[in-house]
Amino acid sequence: MPRNARAAAVPPALRDGLDAFLGYLSLERGLAKLTTEAYEADLLGFAAHCGRAGFTRWTEVGLPQVDAWVRALDRRGQAPASLARRLSAVRSFARHLVRSGVRADDFTELARGPKFRRRLPGLISPEQVARIVTAPDTATPQGLRDRAMLELMYGSGLRVSELCGLELQAIDAESAIVRVRGKGSKDRLVPVGETSLVALRTYLESGRPGLVRPRTGSALFLSARGVALSRKTFWLAVKQAAARAGLPASIKPHLLRHAFATHLLAGGADLRSIQEMLGHADIATTQIYTSVERSALADAHRRHHPRGRQV
Repeated sequence: MPRNARAAAVPPALRDGLDAFLGYLSLERGLAKLTTEAYEADLLGFAAHCGRAGFTRWTEVGLPQVDAWVRALDRRGQAPASLARRLSAVRSFARHLVRSGVRADDFTELARGPKFRRRLPGLISPEQVARIVTAPDTATPQGLRDRAMLELMYGSGLRVSELCGLELQAIDAESAIVRVRGKGSKDRLVPVGETSLVALRTYLESGRPGLVRPRTGSALFLSARGVALSRKTFWLAVKQAAARAGLPASIKPHLLRHAFATHLLAGGADLRSIQEMLGHADIATTQIYTSVERSALADAHRRHHPRGRQV
């Protein structure tokens, strides 16, 4: 159902409760606009479901409505990960209702989410990464830009949005750090390797000046129009680099962030340091890379040990 249709199906009192929660997320917790909009979309769906069932106030809504909503989403083929995200939004909202005194109980406390296995990030070797990051044609300003972006993404583990949103002042070459504005508008300082610094310096000296236009601002990585490079354009640049390197077209930008974490872990870095560099709020999110590393070890054992495979 389109967003406007869902909003129209929400009774006024339910909508007021949602608006108060969204204001709390934006003003008190400082969540980014896109994150708040994602919460709104998920909660509108649940509120519309409750409205169609005849409920007009949040004090009337209970566990049966949550379970019925989850089952309805499941019947419509909702992916388990998406369903879990939507349910998480409703759980956060229910806890807010308790904190604000609207309800005395959390009506989602016993709600059961979908069962699914969390997919491990893809595996890519240091040698394959080296082929990707050196693939751009550095005879052009765009090639110098792409080389610097690829080196920085792999070398510092940035998200695509963080990389494309960098400004000139974010790079401190003397201290070899980059100041990153991450999820929830939270800043973090991430080390920058020597290889990345060399690529950045070359781009700033010989690449970026050729992309600057009269109205160019302080964005670090520029498009041909002189504005901040979009995530979509960088996505295409990664695919082109992978093709030049003779690697599958399925290579995605986020895979370089995964490679950053798994290669650090394989090199002996501790999980807390990796969590800090990746900007994960919860160590549990970072722990998935330990599963990736174990998976890589098991694969190496199967391929190289005399008794690794059944004979």
